[in-house]
Amino acid sequence: MKRKYEVIFIVSVIAVLFSSCSGFDKLLKSNDYELKYKKSIEYMNKKDFYRASQLLDQITTVYQGTNRDDSVNYFMAKCYFGMEDYEAAGTLFDTFRNKFPRSVFTEEAEFLYAYSFYKQSPRVELDQTSTSNAIVQLQEFCYKYPKSPKVEEAKKIIKEMRDKLMEKSYLSSKLYFDMGGENYKSAIVALKRSINEFPDSKYREQQLYMIVKASYEYANNSIPEKKRERFQEMVDNYYTLIAEYPETKYKKEVEEMLEEANKIVKN
Repeated sequence: MKRKYEVIFIVSVIAVLFSSCSGFDKLLKSNDYELKYKKSIEYMNKKDFYRASQLLDQITTVYQGTNRDDSVNYFMAKCYFGMEDYEAAGTLFDTFRNKFPRSVFTEEAEFLYAYSFYKQSPRVELDQTSTSNAIVQLQEFCYKYPKSPKVEEAKKIIKEMRDKLMEKSYLSSKLYFDMGGENYKSAIVALKRSINEFPDSKYREQQLYMIVKASYEYANNSIPEKKRERFQEMVDNYYTLIAEYPETKYKKEVEEMLEEANKIVKN
């Protein structure tokens, strides 16, 4: 008996699914654009963004130039965002904000345009173009809509994205340092550039240390004619580190390097 009821239940579910599909197919073939518009909103509210987008795609040209033109285009962008196609969603939100600057949906479209870049931001080891774009667009949103309830969220995301760029910059500069040898010169340049770009970096002490260490190794492996000049640069980098971090955890190591450097500089 239990098996019988299980079969009946499964058959009922399948029947409902087929009925639902059949009803949606009829709706797609229908010329009732008003119904398609209402149903697209219903599907969106149910988070069935794929079906909603199919209906909206069919009525986009129908409502072009009407008072529903902006809502149809906005809902379409929201569908792609809901389907997690953030690149397409971003493009549609960008088009929307330029086409409908005075729409009631424009403010949210501007935010979601910027947010789409945030959702495309990859892990820190990869190219961070989307991360930079997210920062720029969110800053623009905050400037344009200072009283928006989304401003606080935008500021948090900006900080999160800036921290990611900071870590990316740090890892890129550290890569040269870790490779050593002929890469020490490039490491010094990359580390100083990273510090200038992110002066408040949480890695600052370590970066200043790496500059001293890279300077020492670079000078130590130089030809005799260049050693004095390059060890002097290492000494200068040492004092930059000590001036900011008098009790740095690298103090013993860098003082040993300083002693060796001074021997060359004085001679």
